[in-house]
Amino acid sequence: MALGGIRNIVVAGAGQAAAQALQSLRSGGYDGRLSVVGDEAALPYQRPPLSKAYLKGEFEQDRLYFKPGAWYEDQKIDVVLGTTVTGINRARREVQLEHGGHLAYDVLILATGSRPRQLTLPGADLAGVYDLRTLADVGRLSPQMVPGRKMVIIGAGYIGLEAAAVARQMGLEVTVLEMAPRVLARVTSPVLSAFYEAEHRSHGVRILTGVQTARLNGANGQVTSVVLADGTELPADIVLSGIGILPNEELAKNAGIACSNGILVDRDGRTSDPQVFAAGDCASRPLVHYGRSGRLESVHNAIEQGKLVAAAILGLPRPAEDCPWFWSDQYDLKLQIAGLSQGYDTHVVRGDPATRRFAVFYLKNATLIAVDAVNSPPEFLASKKLIISGAKLAPDVLIDTSTPMKDIAAQAAA
Repeated sequence: MALGGIRNIVVAGAGQAAAQALQSLRSGGYDGRLSVVGDEAALPYQRPPLSKAYLKGEFEQDRLYFKPGAWYEDQKIDVVLGTTVTGINRARREVQLEHGGHLAYDVLILATGSRPRQLTLPGADLAGVYDLRTLADVGRLSPQMVPGRKMVIIGAGYIGLEAAAVARQMGLEVTVLEMAPRVLARVTSPVLSAFYEAEHRSHGVRILTGVQTARLNGANGQVTSVVLADGTELPADIVLSGIGILPNEELAKNAGIACSNGILVDRDGRTSDPQVFAAGDCASRPLVHYGRSGRLESVHNAIEQGKLVAAAILGLPRPAEDCPWFWSDQYDLKLQIAGLSQGYDTHVVRGDPATRRFAVFYLKNATLIAVDAVNSPPEFLASKKLIISGAKLAPDVLIDTSTPMKDIAAQAAA
């Protein structure tokens, strides 16, 4: 079906948002030409397991792929792998490819994702220094993760802590370095930071917070140690960088499409060029439950935006927008996060962290804006609904574990 002259749709990028957009377009009835261009050699695949089960060797590579190769053939999707889109000619409505070819489009979807923020330290180019973002990264890192080796992880965000948990379970000696005064400082409360610091230390991870890394030393081109600003030298066979990611917005910016820490889009994923959409890590979107815009680095966001973009292109009703949610697996702990806690003025703890089953609720002006639920699915699921509804809750109600969360949610909805 040609939709108002839309006969060619090109998707630049081949991650979660791209995979969802492709699936939603075809299932929604679009039968025109559909092409996807990815810079990796692999078909679109899941990234979360890379720092968890896949790194640990408990998750087969075939299980990472969203769809097998035959699906793309059956759906008549042109898959161009191992190359990048290097430019957008908006006047001619075509994209230039790395190898010199081009693809015409009526609608372009930018799902270019993000990339690891690079270490700029002396010695960062030594062998044995790794990022953890792609299948190829795991392919390089995994063979080096030998019991007894010393791994230093720079950055105590989710990726760094997940990798630390896996490395300890594989028998490596692990040190985590963090500039901030606590782990997970950018995304959570001191309560949860303290809990995870204690958890990692109980498993033998050395955590140093409030430290600056000065340089990496090496011998014969191989990293041998990490040197801190105060002169402390930490032996290292492996250094893993986990200092955050940057949106891949340059393609859009160079084409004159509005960007600001991500490609700016409306609720439907449409950019400042009405023929160009963006979705996933690269996009800065309206956060409708929070009255502001921002980027969300999550599977949920990529899936939701892929669906929103496809619906807008197909002229279908806008799908419902959920509250943001995330998760992290470390040891036998499943952390489920609903909402965005930035800007909270009150936080309350439900349950006892010593039991390793509890939740931290974040409120702003008595309105629930987020929850961090550790091994507590009921708190996570109920809070998603409460956040969407803008529920106002008294702290003593949330603290009272004798009242099930489903009852608290039902009372708030009444």
